[in-house]
Amino acid sequence: MEAERLKRLEAAARQVRYDIVEAIGNIGIGHFGGALSIVEVLTVLYFSQMNASPANAKDPGRDKLVLSKGHAGPALYAVLAQKGYFPRETLFTLNQGGTSLPSHCDRNLTPGIDMTTGSLGQGLSVAIGMALADRMDGRKNRIFAIIGDGESDEGQVWEAAMAASQYGLSNLIAFTDYNKMNIDGLTSEIMNLDDLGAKWRAFNWNVLRTDGHDLEAIDRAIDAARLESDRPTMIILDTIKGKGCSIAEGKLSSHNMAISKEQKEKALGELSAAMGELS
Repeated sequence: MEAERLKRLEAAARQVRYDIVEAIGNIGIGHFGGALSIVEVLTVLYFSQMNASPANAKDPGRDKLVLSKGHAGPALYAVLAQKGYFPRETLFTLNQGGTSLPSHCDRNLTPGIDMTTGSLGQGLSVAIGMALADRMDGRKNRIFAIIGDGESDEGQVWEAAMAASQYGLSNLIAFTDYNKMNIDGLTSEIMNLDDLGAKWRAFNWNVLRTDGHDLEAIDRAIDAARLESDRPTMIILDTIKGKGCSIAEGKLSSHNMAISKEQKEKALGELSAAMGELS
């Protein structure tokens, strides 16, 4: 990746992370952990890989995203605001009465949201339906889906895995946010997923694995996934829950955590300092 392009992605990701903290901190509670762990993949998708913008928001041939772990909506909202789907100021209405930015993604409320999600285990099935429909209509676009590792305990995920393989959905590229934490414990203790890659390969998916906070590595993985012509791809992202925010990073409590005004200011100060060092 050329240096200037990487610099733009890094700047976008830093702003997304800052906006997540500010938006959730504004209301004082929210899904910090799982939002902060997918900042980089969303940044790469919307600022490098996806054919999706406000200009083609109604085009059925655009690329589409299903954020199956819909509680991470604040991360997607921050990206959409930066892309120009709605004003940045809207982020500060998150979860408030009358908002267009509810806790979980809702395509009927939020510009740029392709599918309503949040009932865990169902998003991958929806993405398969979208990929099948687009293929039947002769479209050459891609469907992207992001699922959680805790969500992967749901049986419907594996039913979907079988179906996507059966239908050879090479136009489907999915990601697992493998931050290795559920809402109340480690995935290894609650329902051990390892070897996660072997599981997806057993369902005849093309499987890639990369550092979920490395923008270049994620971009390369998606490029590689595009070369697959016979089956869907699962990209396993090794991530850290609450990444980039000391009050949340690596903590089980970050799933849906309260944040005081003092914590908010501390977190924003840390992020502002990091943004200054890297600018």
